Amino acid sequence: MKRVLLIAAASVSLAASALAQEPGSAPDQPLADARQEARAQALFQDVRCVVCQHESIADSPAGIAGDMRRLVREEIASGSSDAEVRADLVRRWGDYILFKPPVEPGTWLLWFGPLAALLGVGGILAWRGWKKRADTAAEAPLSPDETRRLEELLASGAVRPDPDASSSHD
Repeated sequence: MKRVLLIAAASVSLAASALAQEPGSAPDQPLADARQEARAQALFQDVRCVVCQHESIADSPAGIAGDMRRLVREEIASGSSDAEVRADLVRRWGDYILFKPPVEPGTWLLWFGPLAALLGVGGILAWRGWKKRADTAAEAPLSPDETRRLEELLASGAVRPDPDASSSHD
């Protein structure tokens, strides 16, 4: 009896895991017109898969990528231009869907953020170097009067040696 229950539990577990997986996308049906299919293929390379995020919908095996390819083909077949197809995809999923989002105020950080960070770090390093050079330049040599006073102090023995200093003959 235990064996039957164990087999039944394992079967239910396997069936549940099989049902929990994402269903595969339907096979792609290329457009009949070769020029339209070429346009669709070019658009597939420019559009990011929302599941994989690092792959285009042309390369992604995800079900949503198949749905997006089908959507692009339908729009091209209905006479939409490439710009209209991109605009519709952006309307549905946002600028992130494009591998090359447009340059506009909402995407300035994406486009110019790395350059601004690089310039900021370079500016900080340049400022620190300038400040260090300015600090070392501020140490002017002793005046003749200061040199004479220092020689007098050293000759008179009024300067007590450091008790912790070791002899030079050690």
